[in-house]
Amino acid sequence: MDRRGFLAGSAAAAVLGTLPAAGQDSYPSHAITFINPFPPGGAADVVARPLAAVMEPLLKQPIAIETKAGAAGAVGAQFAAAAKPDGYTILIHIVSISGFAEVDRLYGRPVKFTNADFIPIARFIADPMVLIVNDQQPFKTLKELVDAAKAKPNELIFSSSGLHGALHLPTALFMRAAGIQLRHLPTNGGGPALTALIGNNAQVLCSSIAAASPQIKAGKARPLACFGAKRAPALPQVPTLKELGFNIEFYLWVGMFAPKGTPSAVITVLREASRKAAADDTFVQAMNNIGQEVAYLDQAEFRAFWEADAKRVEEAVRQIGKV
Repeated sequence: MDRRGFLAGSAAAAVLGTLPAAGQDSYPSHAITFINPFPPGGAADVVARPLAAVMEPLLKQPIAIETKAGAAGAVGAQFAAAAKPDGYTILIHIVSISGFAEVDRLYGRPVKFTNADFIPIARFIADPMVLIVNDQQPFKTLKELVDAAKAKPNELIFSSSGLHGALHLPTALFMRAAGIQLRHLPTNGGGPALTALIGNNAQVLCSSIAAASPQIKAGKARPLACFGAKRAPALPQVPTLKELGFNIEFYLWVGMFAPKGTPSAVITVLREASRKAAADDTFVQAMNNIGQEVAYLDQAEFRAFWEADAKRVEEAVRQIGKV
C-alpha cells in the first residue's frame, strides 16, 4: 500500500472508530426513567417533573417519572442502585440519600447500599428547610411553639417523610437544641407529611420551602423559622434559627444520580442536558413558582458538595441515634 492509501485508510478507521458499533445504538435511543423515591408532592417530585419536561426535547426521548416510595426514600434509592447502569434508570433524590448507610450501621443491619453505589450528575436546588405549623395553631413565633411544647411534652405532633429521613433529621436536631419533645408521625414521603399537617393530624413540620410554598401562600401553613445561614429570598420575613439562638443549618437539596458503572459517555450526555435544562427559562420559572431558586452544580462541584454534606448528615444520624 502506498503512503496516500495508508493515510486514507487510517483516516477512515479513525472516523469509524467514533461511530457506534454495528447494532449498538447511540445514547439515548429510547425512553428514560426518572426514579422518584417519594410520593407525589415532595421536593424530589416537584423538581423532577418540570426537569423531565425540559430535558425531553434536549435528549429527543420521552422521560417517565416512576415512583418507588418507602423507607424515607431508601426503597427508590436501592432500586436505582441495583438497576442496569446504562443511563435509562436515573435517580432523583434529596439530602436523605446521604444517611441511609449510617442508619443501617446504627441498627446493626447489613448496609444495602452506600454513596459509592451512585454517580452524582448534577444538583438543581438547595433549599433551606422551613419549620411550619398549620393554620389551626395559635403560634405566631417559634418561642410560642417552644413554650407550648415545654409546658406539655409529647402533646404536639410533628410529621415527617420517615425515620431518619430528610424531614425527620432537622426536626430532631431542633428538638434537641430547644429541649422539647414532640410526638413523631412518620409517613412515606414529604407530600403525605404535608397532608398530615394540613389535616391537623400533625401540628408541626420541617419542610422544604418548595413543597410548603403553595400551602404557605394559601394561608394553610405558617412559617416560624428557616434552617438556612441567611433568610430565604422566598420568605424574607421569616427569621433563621441562628437569628433565634439555635446554631442549626439544614438544607434540602435535590440532585440527579446514575448507578455506579454507568459509562462516562452517557454521564456526559446527561450532564450536558442537565446543565441546559437548569438554565432553561421554563424550568427556572417552574422553580420560581414554588418559591425556589435554582442552585445548579455541575458534576465536579456537586460531588465535592455531596461529600461534605454527607458527613454532616451522617453526624446528625449518629447524634439522634435509635428512635
